[in-house]
Amino acid sequence: MSHGPRSGLAAVSSALLAMSRHLEVRDVLKTIVASARELLDAQYAALGVPDDHGGFAQFVVDGVSEEQWKAIGPLPRQHGILAAMLHEARAERLADVRKDPRFEGWPKAHPDLVDFLGLPIRDGDEVIGALFLANKNCPKPEGGCGFTADDEELLGILAQHAAIALTNARLYERSRELTIAEERSRLAHELHDAVSQKLFSLRLTAQAAARLVDRDPSRAKGELQQVAALAAEAADELRAAVVELRPAALDEDGLVATLRTQIQVLDRAHSARVTFAGHGVKALPASQEEAVLRVAQEALHNALRHSGADHVDVTLDRRGSGVVLRVADDGGGFDPSVVRRAGRHLGLVSMRDRASGAGGTLTVQSAPGQGTAIEMEVPGG
Repeated sequence: MSHGPRSGLAAVSSALLAMSRHLEVRDVLKTIVASARELLDAQYAALGVPDDHGGFAQFVVDGVSEEQWKAIGPLPRQHGILAAMLHEARAERLADVRKDPRFEGWPKAHPDLVDFLGLPIRDGDEVIGALFLANKNCPKPEGGCGFTADDEELLGILAQHAAIALTNARLYERSRELTIAEERSRLAHELHDAVSQKLFSLRLTAQAAARLVDRDPSRAKGELQQVAALAAEAADELRAAVVELRPAALDEDGLVATLRTQIQVLDRAHSARVTFAGHGVKALPASQEEAVLRVAQEALHNALRHSGADHVDVTLDRRGSGVVLRVADDGGGFDPSVVRRAGRHLGLVSMRDRASGAGGTLTVQSAPGQGTAIEMEVPGG
């Protein structure tokens, strides 16, 4: 088979590896489309994931500029050749898609497609997408299609692996949604336990101050000072909870800016000095950035709530194509083996699971009276 400049087993292997490397559904879709267009040397490629309402939940293209795509308008509906691929679940190889009786036209800004190769992506009996290419970069036989039977066979192999990669990505995203739900539940319990206790103490102290204000103003003043301290602690708890519940959008701000903002809030909210430094860090895959952020939040929570530290230092440094996160405090420290045996280790388990899930590692250094350092490394893209 000859498929342009990147033909051969090595090119196919590279495409399959690229598909399996990503965990986000959108990243998987983009990789599938780009790999198919490059391998089969086509001018255009697209992949649509159908919804349940006659349209497409997602539609990814390659070979069309962002300006062209915006000018084309809304996502296509499930009609014409696209509907045939989704509903009849068979390959379509056409010399000129415009002459097919099922062709129903396209928007004015849409590029002209001539020779066409498309097929469904299937997960068992379910069609989960439609993948197609158009305008193969090669001399066309008179009245014939530039795409060959070998091209169709190769695209079929890609589609089978695309189904696996897409299904795995969907499972990953569903797993992450469940993890987020569990975190919100944990946060709700923590908020109830910590803040409600503070507010209960605040109420009792305020009542005591009210009773003392006439007969013992000096003691009443002390009680009111305690009210102020309890109110400040409750506010600190709420700030920390809100930061964890609603982090800045990683997609918009990036990991460094998000961490810096959250640490500035924590520095103002707590008596301990909390600092951050980031050096030469580049963007990471979305799943890795989220994992780093969550581990940083968990480590900071532990240091500020339990260690009694005066200083907590957070650093994020580039290492190869990845990063190393380090959260170090000068607090009381602990014996990790004792903590593990006593069962008080859910935070450490959660952090290790996050690091492992992002393809990274997590190490914990601590000893009684010597502070704690949590270090996480992820490999990058």
